[in-house]
Amino acid sequence: MQRPEYASIRRDGEPTLGEISEIIGLQVYTHNGVFLGNVNNLVVDVDNGSVDGIFVGETNPLLVEGSRAVSVPYRWVQSVGDIVVLRYFPKRVTTKRGAPSVAPAAK
Repeated sequence: MQRPEYASIRRDGEPTLGEISEIIGLQVYTHNGVFLGNVNNLVVDVDNGSVDGIFVGETNPLLVEGSRAVSVPYRWVQSVGDIVVLRYFPKRVTTKRGAPSVAPAAK
């Protein structure tokens, strides 16, 4: 599955990242309609002009222990418009005491 690109292509074929920044600040919801948080930042493949992941901050404590920020792989994103809808997100993200905080493994 190829990731959608949110960059426009210049006449010389090189991608620009202008539209990618519009994703920052959007609300993120699970496929069940549960609010996860807002997009704080993006992981961008500059060479290809594509988004590899989104960082969601101040997350819903019902979904993420301690309302910690999480990194969501872009392959989990179902759609982007006025909001971001995820096709997948774990039922609950927890951290083990003493272990570093890491995004859950992809399905």
